[in-house]
Amino acid sequence: MTLLRLAWRNVLRQRRRTLLLSLVLVYVTVAVLFLLGFLDGYGESLVESYAAYVEAPVVVAPRTFFEDPDPENGLATPLRVDHPRVLAQTPRLSLPTLLRSPYRALGGILLGVDPEGERALSRVPTKVAEGRWLRAPGEMVLGHRLAERLDVRVGERLLVETGKGALGLTVVGFVKAGVSNVDFAGAYVHLADARALSGVWATHLALKVRRGQEEGVAQELNRTLLEGLEARGVWDLMGPIRADYEANRLFFFPLLGLFLLLAALAVVSTAYVSVREGLREFAVAESLGLTPGKLALQVALEAAIASGLGFLLGLLLGYALLLYTATHDVFGPLMRLSGELLPEAGLAEHLYTAVRPSYALFAFLVVLFSALLALLFPGRLLLRTEASRYLKEA
Repeated sequence: MTLLRLAWRNVLRQRRRTLLLSLVLVYVTVAVLFLLGFLDGYGESLVESYAAYVEAPVVVAPRTFFEDPDPENGLATPLRVDHPRVLAQTPRLSLPTLLRSPYRALGGILLGVDPEGERALSRVPTKVAEGRWLRAPGEMVLGHRLAERLDVRVGERLLVETGKGALGLTVVGFVKAGVSNVDFAGAYVHLADARALSGVWATHLALKVRRGQEEGVAQELNRTLLEGLEARGVWDLMGPIRADYEANRLFFFPLLGLFLLLAALAVVSTAYVSVREGLREFAVAESLGLTPGKLALQVALEAAIASGLGFLLGLLLGYALLLYTATHDVFGPLMRLSGELLPEAGLAEHLYTAVRPSYALFAFLVVLFSALLALLFPGRLLLRTEASRYLKEA
């Protein structure tokens, strides 16, 4: 308790060094919390976009279709699954096509859907910004950016060509989903028209499940599906987007090392200066009965108090920042710009950070490890101090 009181007195007396150390640890704590929240929020944004707009929470298809997405490898006969956690299901037919307007021709993937079934599973029907959603065969809905590239308007006709035939369809609506894969490449037709173009019942069955249950439901279905069929959760459907996200998470570790080094340098420099400036005071204290080990412990307590104050303040500021960015679309302009520059990335127009209590533990471990690492140097200096020499000088 005596050492703790001495340490607290020195912390209050050496306010400039205490403030410097605390501010650096505030920065490190806030940075670690925000980086974790941003990475998790980015991943959740990707998964939500793919599950609600691009693919589905769970997809069931022949294994050969996953390996080679040719419509011929799709489902030849109707299919339904029976699972208590499946909230909705609808067949889809993915078909490579050439879209021709009077002014331009573009290749893309046409998605044949059941209009009502799609309403129960996807958010795309709710994002029609102009016109309306599909109602009957002979109609088409486009992503608004794709419509601009084709120079087509609501009420005009498009020619859809495949290797097996062609159909003239009327554009009845434009979708503005805020997801680049939909806005730049979305082309939706009635399932009956897609079947007429391909001769296939469907390429896959899209299933809706609650968020967080995708992988579990897919694994359970794989134990009961017929031979040759396979179920995959949305995370396994993201392909290169998933690889990009995992690469971003790997990039986190060098950044974490940088924060750890910064915290360690702050602690070691502050504690080292404190030791050098207080050698005479320590020599007097040692002559009164304090051993070098206890003096080193006092210095460690001073650094721990200053670091603890910085860590607690960093937690308050860090979680306040996460809560704000989790409820306000701060990164919206950045995501919209990224979607314009990288339309194939499947990014949403919005990104909100995640907020989890476990981030505090992670930040604490970073601060604790860096502090323990840094205190080795001033502690060794103090343990080697010759008290008598400094006492004579005093």
